Amino acid sequence: MDSMESIREELRQPSLDLRELIPDVMKAYASMSSAAMTEGELSLGVKELLAVVIAITRECDGCMVAHTRGAVRSGVTRQQLAEAIGVAISMNGGPGTVWGPRALRLFDEALAARQA
Repeated sequence: MDSMESIREELRQPSLDLRELIPDVMKAYASMSSAAMTEGELSLGVKELLAVVIAITRECDGCMVAHTRGAVRSGVTRQQLAEAIGVAISMNGGPGTVWGPRALRLFDEALAARQA
């Protein structure tokens, strides 16, 4: 199992459990996320890159899985992602050099899955 799938599987059941316990909160979060992640003055690809950089900063594997996949779906290139990771590194220092490569690996896995 690749890292992207193992992270998704690790979080799957706890997420479903939490959704049952606090459905209104989870529904409101999903609605807000959908509203934020639409085409506008900023393209969806740019928004996905912003989300990946924030995920790196917050050290959130689940977020990186979701938003690297979203970046691939939005047509973000590997170079664009790398440059965004550079911003995360410049803002975070050492932790960015650990979490940035994780995001790149997840992007590569999402890209390979989409091309398969």
